[in-house]
Amino acid sequence: MIGIVNYGAGNIFSLTAALDRVGIDYGMVNNVDDFDQYDRIIIPGVGHAGAAMRKLEETGLVQHIVSLKKPVLGICVGMQLLTSFSEEGNAELLNIVPLKTLHFDKRVGKKVPHMGWNSISPKKDCPLFENITDNSYFYFVHSYFIEADEQYTSAFCTYDVVFSAALQKENFYGVQFHPEKSGKAGEQILLNFSRL
Repeated sequence: MIGIVNYGAGNIFSLTAALDRVGIDYGMVNNVDDFDQYDRIIIPGVGHAGAAMRKLEETGLVQHIVSLKKPVLGICVGMQLLTSFSEEGNAELLNIVPLKTLHFDKRVGKKVPHMGWNSISPKKDCPLFENITDNSYFYFVHSYFIEADEQYTSAFCTYDVVFSAALQKENFYGVQFHPEKSGKAGEQILLNFSRL
């Protein structure tokens, strides 16, 4: 069963509706004791990583999250929280993946935020992308991006710059797009995560 970290910075309704559609059982993680009830953890998030990190710190869950050994999936800002730093508010984050979250504004000539459907190029060996073809489209809404990195990036996307559409470090996974709003391909990501 999947536990969703409930820290007040995520659109949990869209996520739970998607999990219901594909028949995945879930519950809410509201305190440290709740982690033991679940095999996998999702960290949702919308808005800005700095503000989301402050909310996460207020819950007292940070130290427990960084020490988890079970599969963890960060979605959108939840993925950005896995990195070490965000330019938004010059915020220190969870530092699970040693990459930075950067602002598009300073680096692209296109409209910010990056909003809408875009294709990704997943690495073949990432179990999160099983049965996902190269150039599949996913739904993005973000003004900040995580730099692309050969070691930790598990799927690439381009919006004037190449960035991490997905990350993996050991049991920690992240997706910048919203699988819960990405149709069948997004549902496949959630199913794949539920089977890790």
